[in-house]
Amino acid sequence: MDVLVRLINALLMIAIPLVLGTILARRLRVGWRLFMVGAVTFVGSQVFHLPFNSWVLSLGIEWLGLTEAQAGVPLAVVALLYGLSSGVFEEVARYLVYRLQLKDVRSWGQALMFGAGHGGVEAILLGGLATYALFQAVAYRGVDLSGMVPPEQLELARAQLEVYWTAPWYFTMLGAVERAFALCFHLSASLLVLQAITRKKPAWLALAIGWHALVNAVALFAIGTWGAYVAEGLIGLAALFSLWIVFTLRKQEGEDQPIIPQSLPDMEVQILRLDPAIEEVPEERLEDSRYT
Repeated sequence: MDVLVRLINALLMIAIPLVLGTILARRLRVGWRLFMVGAVTFVGSQVFHLPFNSWVLSLGIEWLGLTEAQAGVPLAVVALLYGLSSGVFEEVARYLVYRLQLKDVRSWGQALMFGAGHGGVEAILLGGLATYALFQAVAYRGVDLSGMVPPEQLELARAQLEVYWTAPWYFTMLGAVERAFALCFHLSASLLVLQAITRKKPAWLALAIGWHALVNAVALFAIGTWGAYVAEGLIGLAALFSLWIVFTLRKQEGEDQPIIPQSLPDMEVQILRLDPAIEEVPEERLEDSRYT
């Protein structure tokens, strides 16, 4: 049972973004190309983000004397720095792809599919790692590790295996829950970055970076201060707010579109939109026209 639950968690992490992409593709009539571009965008951002964290940010944190930060203000500063790093690299990557690669992508539905791919590939990769960790844990379960692990790491390895197998099932499922919440965030972030282009206001990009930094910082601080359950609860609230952003921006996009009856043929629609000679017919003339 414990193996099955852990396998379900890993498979859900992989399946959730694919199900979301399928729903968006069918309901919004958007292609999987945007999902794939979003996935590549995330991977590309990490090519620069991860080395920056390892070679620059970690040195800065060490210089500030915050390497051992575990609570309070020091932990909050570290969480904010890591959150800001994620926000800058991922949201700037989104912006550059919109500007340089996806020049024709400007609609609400297209941005959602792009965001689903961006956050989806992260979930898929983490699901793959969770699957690999499960296979390793099964292989090492009940096995004498003394001949497989260096002596200085033996106790740590035993402790990690103990924690892994004694975790309750609902704790194990937090991985899939968190990925679902994170996908909601990525949908909202992709829409916020798109506003920077469609509205020609860079402040929207700054807003997306700040939103990303805040969500990540709160998650890191909460898990280090109050534990995983509180952290996931706060991420869940962020997911709800992300969905509010998503549907608010959809409403605004809808208000900007001209309302034209779908029953009119395309040629008549173009005439109504473009011909300045057509004017509204007074009611009395409309009555006369019935008998001419």
